[in-house]
Amino acid sequence: MVALIKIHLSKVLGTKRMTQAELARRTDIRPNTINEIYHELIERINLEHLDKICEVLDCEISDLIEYVPKSRKDNNSR
Repeated sequence: MVALIKIHLSKVLGTKRMTQAELARRTDIRPNTINEIYHELIERINLEHLDKICEVLDCEISDLIEYVPKSRKDNNSR
């Protein structure tokens, strides 16, 4: 089974009361890219984008990205 990486951009944006459009504008990242990250549709993420997002949202990478080990996935699926 493939490792699961969860992206919590939607939660962080909600906490900061910021829209995807505002984040895109403030980071100079394409709105479509922000949307793909927000909805966890992205397969690869640019490190420069992560840096810009963390800077604008004043957060750590660990606030945005979570690794879910296989054992946690298996236990949650029961």
